[in-house]
Amino acid sequence: MTVLDALQVTLGDEHAALYTYGVLGARTSQSATPELYAAIASAYRRHRSRRDQLRVLVEEAGGEPVAAAAAYEVDGPLLRAPQVQAAALATEESSVEVLTALVAQSVGAVREWALVEATWSATWQLELGGSAQTWPGAPELD
Repeated sequence: MTVLDALQVTLGDEHAALYTYGVLGARTSQSATPELYAAIASAYRRHRSRRDQLRVLVEEAGGEPVAAAAAYEVDGPLLRAPQVQAAALATEESSVEVLTALVAQSVGAVREWALVEATWSATWQLELGGSAQTWPGAPELD
């Protein structure tokens, strides 16, 4: 896999994450669950910024950024706050895995950026009620 391929895969994952966080944001209440609402909104902003940066990185690598799909499947019912929280946690777990793969495929500034973003998603899992992991993004090493 080339760096450009890894960037495109990561961009595709960010499109899905943004869609998911949009759905999750619509399923949370700022008045009923303000902490969860704030966590979802913060994650949405971070992923939007990440998506925008990935578009630039893909273009700098000589590629045409992959477009977002019209819709993505969001697993499970999202009727209660714990279900929304679990879906957000799963999104961050996926992001760490994809970003870690980008770290492995890249060098220099791209690698540094991917590592910073993977670290953010790994620590954001704690904000979403997840537990600390020895090797986030590499469950096969646990």
